[in-house]
Order: sequence, then C-alpha cells, then structure tokens
Amino acid sequence: MKPELAALISEALEQLVSDGVLAEMPESAPQIDRPKDPSHGDLSCNIAMVMAKRAGMVPRELAAQLIAALPANALVDRCDIAGPGFINFFINPGHHTEVVRTILESGAAYGRTDTGSGRRVQVEFVSANPTGPLHVGHGRGAAIGDSLGRLLEATGWSVQREFYYNDAGQQINNLALSVQARALGKGPDHPDWPADGYQGGYIEDVASAYLSGETVQAADREITGGGDPDDLNAIRDFAVACLRREQDQDLKAFQVVFDEYFLESSLYDSGAVEETVETLQRAGHTYEEQDALWLRTTEFGDDKDRVMRKSEGGYTYFVPDVAYHHNKWQRGYERVINEQGADHHSTITRVRAGLQGLDVGIPEGWPEYVLHQMVTVMREGAEVKLSKRAGSYCIKW
Repeated sequence: MKPELAALISEALEQLVSDGVLAEMPESAPQIDRPKDPSHGDLSCNIAMVMAKRAGMVPRELAAQLIAALPANALVDRCDIAGPGFINFFINPGHHTEVVRTILESGAAYGRTDTGSGRRVQVEFVSANPTGPLHVGHGRGAAIGDSLGRLLEATGWSVQREFYYNDAGQQINNLALSVQARALGKGPDHPDWPADGYQGGYIEDVASAYLSGETVQAADREITGGGDPDDLNAIRDFAVACLRREQDQDLKAFQVVFDEYFLESSLYDSGAVEETVETLQRAGHTYEEQDALWLRTTEFGDDKDRVMRKSEGGYTYFVPDVAYHHNKWQRGYERVINEQGADHHSTITRVRAGLQGLDVGIPEGWPEYVLHQMVTVMREGAEVKLSKRAGSYCIKW
C-alpha cells in the first residue's frame, strides 16, 4: 500500500504547486511509515512538516490542504491530522480483502516479476565431496541454494543450477585406499589401514559392491566393478561413481535437482588448471619462494600472499577453484552465485584475486557468495562432531 499512497500524496503536492500554494515539489518521495499505535491509522506521513516552511504556513494548515488536494481514490477511507502535522491515513477495509482476490486470480504467477529479464545466472550449491554420504549440513546448503534458484526464477532470471564434484586430489586418493583396504579384508584397526582412511560403514558397502561386479553410472559412462582389489584406479572410479549415485538419490528425494554436474577432474584432464597457472605466471602475479609457487594476492586486497604450488608438489585447493570459475566466465555467466558453508570464507578473496590476475575482464567482486553457518548437532546437551573420515557422519539416537 505504501507505493500507492505515496503516488496519491505526490499528486496532491503537484496540485498544490499548480495552485501556487507550494513553489516546488519536495526533493525526495514522501516518507510513509506505519504508526506504532493502530488507533492512529494504518499509515502515516510527515510531508506537511517537511514542506511547511517552504509554503510559509504551519504544518497542520498545510496538512489540511494536502488532504483536500488528494485525488479521488478507493484506497483511503479517511485522514486525520495528529500532533504538529502528521497525516494519519485509514485504509479502506475493502482494499485489504482485494489482495486476496488478486492472489486467487493470479494463481502461481502472484508475486512474480520480470526483474531479471531472462538474463542468465548460475547458482552453485551443495558441491559435496564424493567421499561419503550427505549429512545435515549439506541439507542446509541444498535448501538455501535451491531457494535462491527458485526466487531468482520468480524474478525473471534464467537460472542454471550446478553441483561441483571435487573428484580429484588427496581426499579422493584416501577414499580409494580405504575402499581397497576393505576389499582386501582390512578394517580400521588393521596396521596397514591408510593413515587418513575413511572409517564409515559405507566404505565396506562400496567395497562389497565393487567385488561383486556391480554397475554404476558415472558422469559420462557406466562403470562396472572389476573385482580386482589391486586395481586402485578402477576402485577410485567405481567408489566416486557409487557415492555420487547415493548423493544424487538423496538430493532428488529432497526435491533438489541440478542442471549440471561439473567434475574437478575435468579441469586437470583438459589442462585448464595448468593453463590458469601459466597465465598468472605470464602476467607477473606469481613468484617462487622456499621451493613453492606463490600468488601475489595482496595486489588484489588479500592480507597476505598465498601458496599456489606446494614445495612438495601439487596445487593448493584454491587453484582449481580459480580455473573452475574461469570456466564459468567462459560459459557466459555474467552473474554467478556460490552458496557455501562458512568454512569457505577464507577462499573468497584468493579465488577472486586469481580471477582478477587472469586479466580477462572479470569484474571485481565476481562471483557472488552466500555463506551459511555450520550446523551444530547436539545430543543430551553436548555437541556431536560429524566426520566422514571418522565414520561419525550418521548419529543414532
């Protein structure tokens, strides 16, 4: 109702300017507030006190002329002048029920706008590592990310929902080693159990499925367990596909569906990660120190420079993230929103710094981030730690 009432007050002001009561219109739109006391009306405006000095009259007198100049309308039932010159507006009771008719007539279209004008926006969310089942924290990210997508669609944006699978790196190697150990009949208490192995019962399920020759659908092909516990590469591919399948089933049960599943491994296979590093080197944004390769992130607002390639070899986790977001930019997404947990806060500056260092026209502050707080699980007044590696991702009550 505020925009409608503001339009009526503006028309009244224009009439007073036309009548010579006012020399000019106010510099800003009338300020309309809701009175704390409902008996003072539904809405209130102080415009008479704002303009009284210019009109050369007391505020209450100007308020009376404003009320008289209001155009005929079905919105305002009556007006009162209160205190030094506040105008209190009582809204026609029928107007309150008219919105119900509008909602019923509009149906699913009610409240929708075309603000986005069909522009493309990508929302990336959940993006859980395929090293174990989803837990309640992933559920929070799924709910928030999917809600963002729905709200953007309701305001006219063309939304693409994307899940980024971290299917490369040491954590995936630890997953493969854990499944291999189970396939060889070893448990977490065995002296040969991997130092950073995953201990959850689901590892044993994956190993059994692999040994039995089960077939699972990977991103681009079907993978059948080979039964060979010594083939670590085959175990790795099977385990990732198996856990991805379980995650996808959980998300679909949660009514969250993605348009694209992007694999981190594809960035290495295509050479995108190496190309990103070489581009930053050519641009002069890197340097070598202590046998490591550093990115001058302080040039882009970070509090200190960050390691890109570790002294023992291998890239730090934000480097493929830079390559990944460069890929998003190349795909034409001028607006990208990442919904992530608060533990990703420290990566925002360095990813944006890396993107700026590529000198490809990516604007500052791209991509956008929406961070949610971590979920704290309590049992009998004490916090319960969730850990896929320790096998405590599922709590029995």
